[in-house]
Amino acid sequence: MIMMIPNHKRIIIVGKAASGKDHLRKRFEEKGFKYAVSYTTRPPREGEVDGKDYFFIGQEEGERLKNMGFFYESVEFNGWLYGTSEYQFYTDDLFIMTPKGISLIKPEDRKNSFIIYTDIDMSIRRTRLVNRNMPGDNMDRRIMADELDFADFTDYDLRITNEDF
Repeated sequence: MIMMIPNHKRIIIVGKAASGKDHLRKRFEEKGFKYAVSYTTRPPREGEVDGKDYFFIGQEEGERLKNMGFFYESVEFNGWLYGTSEYQFYTDDLFIMTPKGISLIKPEDRKNSFIIYTDIDMSIRRTRLVNRNMPGDNMDRRIMADELDFADFTDYDLRITNEDF
């Protein structure tokens, strides 16, 4: 059982592909926020570092961790598992999540979570995605998955629409 810290505050960043989530995350880290590195079964992109960008795990390991209750929230996105450990959720203060992940936050924890939605114009995102190496994925598939994932998404506290933040 994880020792819950009463009133633990956290910032959660959510956004479609190439909307600036990592850029914003790095700016918060520069200010001393502790980023909770998510677990994923997707293959690493060029330049990503295990334990820094994600904990890259196999599909079997992801299912095992999920089944043993290791994750506070875990979701399948585009065929891959993504998750935040319960320990991280109650000790770290900066997260990147999907709308489905946010929907799994308990009401008492949502009260202490500030959610920032990076909602950048599709044309800017497409330009950024053209230059991104995405093993096992492609731009059109990712854009379509995001459109489904973000349909009717409204559970945020701040929405950023300018791409030069």
